[in-house]
Amino acid sequence: MSPAVRYERLPTEARNPRSRSLDRLSPGALVRLMSAEDARAVVAVRRQHAAIARATALIVRALRRGGRLIFAGAGTSGRLGVLEAAECPPTFHTPPSLVQAIMAGGRGAVFRSREGAEDRRADARRAVARRVRPGDVLVGIAASGVTPFVDEALRAAKRRGASTVLVTCHPKTPLRADVRIAPVVGPEVLSGSTRLKAGTATKLVLNMLTLGAMVRLGKTYGHLMVDVRPTSRKLHARALRLIQELTACSPPAAQRLLAQSGGRVKVAVAMHRLGVSAPAARRRLARAGGVLRRALAR
Repeated sequence: MSPAVRYERLPTEARNPRSRSLDRLSPGALVRLMSAEDARAVVAVRRQHAAIARATALIVRALRRGGRLIFAGAGTSGRLGVLEAAECPPTFHTPPSLVQAIMAGGRGAVFRSREGAEDRRADARRAVARRVRPGDVLVGIAASGVTPFVDEALRAAKRRGASTVLVTCHPKTPLRADVRIAPVVGPEVLSGSTRLKAGTATKLVLNMLTLGAMVRLGKTYGHLMVDVRPTSRKLHARALRLIQELTACSPPAAQRLLAQSGGRVKVAVAMHRLGVSAPAARRRLARAGGVLRRALAR
């Protein structure tokens, strides 16, 4: 990609005529304006449904074959990838290695801005060399569509035999990927602040990618979070409610089942519904590819 980027021409740097008097608006008017602009992000994502579905299918294929899902980004885009990766283990009981994130500037940049990190192509190459394997999927996140760190991460991942997805708000970005998702959100209320509409649209897309992939992998039963990891009081209570709902057993029985299953809701449900031990339930689930509905079918 040419280093002579005309930043003033990027969609994410455009001026929003509706917020020209932003500093003179009352709090109520400002909130109404932001709400109306955020609604545009939802519409923009809706127009990318076909691309999001293609990316989801690509991720599912990779994960089923032993690959991993890796997000890469800088600034707000990178932090959204970190958030998505961090939420998968407690929500879907995935190992931390299955969904990862590469953040420009490293761990410290998650908590404190290191804006210059987005220009460091060598850092991206090194991170990809350490983390990405053939068969993985790397999702590059670049609201502006010109972030050097993300461009290099996508290029390096492709060279290593990984599939690539790009999430951007620049429909004519020069960045390349196997699947490009480019919601056109329009100029920000605060010019250039891509943590606003662009960030909202990006989070919506990432939600669809991870939830869509995990549903296809059997991490849910209907709309129930049956692969939840009960690592807090709230999640422990949720796990017990799920067992009761899916087995019609008593609260004490749900407690016993959860303990005997090693904290695995799907194992507990299979134990009760099939009348088998925890090891037998685990074997049944393994033969069903981890899909509870399939394991319960006699």
